[in-house]
Amino acid sequence: RILNSSSQLSSLPLQILFYVNGIYSIFYFLATLAMIVYKSQVFSYPDDFLAPDLAVLFLMAMLEVPRLYLGVKGNLREEEAALGLSLGLTVGSVVLSVYLLAWQTYVLWADVVLTAVLLCAYGLESGLKVTAIAAFVS
Repeated sequence: RILNSSSQLSSLPLQILFYVNGIYSIFYFLATLAMIVYKSQVFSYPDDFLAPDLAVLFLMAMLEVPRLYLGVKGNLREEEAALGLSLGLTVGSVVLSVYLLAWQTYVLWADVVLTAVLLCAYGLESGLKVTAIAAFVS
């Protein structure tokens, strides 16, 4: 028996943002990796600092997959737990982004622009996640 009284609570704007952020994350990773390679060739990049910068970038990339997967799953299935976990992973991604923005060995203007766009997307996505979780709970 199918209940016709159910309403859809998942967020279309959030779903679109997950898709866009997935594409932008790939672009961000490749562009930032290329800039780190460029900086290591052009500037006197201390060997002790190259590995942590690369580690943060790769950790960010590894966090992005479960962050987006849980977000998409949580939104489509209207599961607040999955969306909440995605929100928690977003906090981790924000911290790593701030590291690349503020504490990376060399920060170029392109780093600032790319990371600012990423942080804005994270902020918008987080707001929509909180709104969706509130709708699912109520």
